[in-house]
Amino acid sequence: MTPTSTKHTLHEDALGILFGTTMASFGIIILTHLGLVTGQTAGLAVLISYATGWSFGPVFFVVNLPFYYLGYKRLGKIFTIKTLAAVSILSVLSTFMPRWISFEHLDPIFGALLFGALVGTGLLALIRHGASLGGIGIVAIYLQDKTGFKAGYTQLLFDAVLFIAALFLREPLIVFYSFIGAFVVNIVIAVNHRRDRYIAT
Repeated sequence: MTPTSTKHTLHEDALGILFGTTMASFGIIILTHLGLVTGQTAGLAVLISYATGWSFGPVFFVVNLPFYYLGYKRLGKIFTIKTLAAVSILSVLSTFMPRWISFEHLDPIFGALLFGALVGTGLLALIRHGASLGGIGIVAIYLQDKTGFKAGYTQLLFDAVLFIAALFLREPLIVFYSFIGAFVVNIVIAVNHRRDRYIAT
């Protein structure tokens, strides 16, 4: 039987955004615990946080502010509101979650892989529910919808530039572990985000 609607309901969007931001926040906790870096605006916020000692959450929120105008102009009011909500929730969760989680031991390679899987899954959930974590994600989704160039590949190219910059700020081995995590994030999105297969919005 053909469904009468392929759109997610409001409560489905709310649950999807909450799930996505929770997974991404957990991934960020792993990342910062290991002293790793990542790409996109989150990576910029992480580097600023390391350099200044400021908390990641507020920095991430502020770094995303300039991108909402593009989101509103190019992807619409609803997308921008959902993205603002997602960024706000992640900023709050990533601030408080370290009080709820601690690690006795976490191997950096496994941690990088786990970070990538968690954040990739979180971003995928947000994309499926018409949101993102702002920044380059807005640009990436816009380019995919307009040109067909995969969002994950756009993010991977942006990450490459950011990681080159990170080499001047972090040890090469740390950057290598970090690249593994960022690679997994983008592969998860590139493989799974297919509008021709998944039509629910």
